[in-house]
Amino acid sequence: MTDRPVRYAILSDIHGNLDSLQRALALIDPQDRILCLGDTVGYGPNPNECIAILRERAEASVLGNHDLAAIDNFGVEYFNEVAKAAMAWTQNVIDAENRQWLNGLSYELRYPDFLMVHGAPKNYFEYILDKRSAARAFEATDAPLVFVGHTHIAEYYALEPDGSISHKHMQHGGELLLEEGRRYVVDVGSVGQPRDLNPLASFVFFEPALRRVEWIRYEYPIGEVQHKMHDAHLPDYLATRLEVGR
Repeated sequence: MTDRPVRYAILSDIHGNLDSLQRALALIDPQDRILCLGDTVGYGPNPNECIAILRERAEASVLGNHDLAAIDNFGVEYFNEVAKAAMAWTQNVIDAENRQWLNGLSYELRYPDFLMVHGAPKNYFEYILDKRSAARAFEATDAPLVFVGHTHIAEYYALEPDGSISHKHMQHGGELLLEEGRRYVVDVGSVGQPRDLNPLASFVFFEPALRRVEWIRYEYPIGEVQHKMHDAHLPDYLATRLEVGR
């Protein structure tokens, strides 16, 4: 096997969706360095299996709000009723070893080329949903590139040299070539439950040497996941939303 420049595969918001995670891994080369931006559990029917894969395959992971809720119920009061029901189920089935692994995760990790957090720098579970929240994220860190998840929306924000912020949705995939003098917040989208009106799952490849980010949108067997969710008596809404990506 010949060496090649580093390529990261950056995943987020797997949410116990094993079938989608397995399809993502089939698209990832063994030489790729896998990173996870949190929320490995919650909503979906296979939390233990998803954690087991990340423990084996991921170079690093950060803590998501659903991961934290699974550990000690933190933040559950802010969940809607469907999310609360799914979290109660998750807490009941997740095993002690996986709970301990989640409990050992950091809120953020800084690499030479980028920062990885679940929601936003410093305010770790804030949603970056518009230019105003993106501006707060840029102000909270000096990292030139920040990878986030949390919103389940594939998109990016760029801080321009004149201080303005530009934005682009990556609903159907595509690439971003990083330009000198600009800083970026890159939302990788969701492996387990996309919410940008495209039911295709999402993650990104990042190639630092090429300064290139690519969003990958891919199919997975939604019907099989729905069947497992029904068998687990998870809320029907969580199963049906997978079909429409919202």
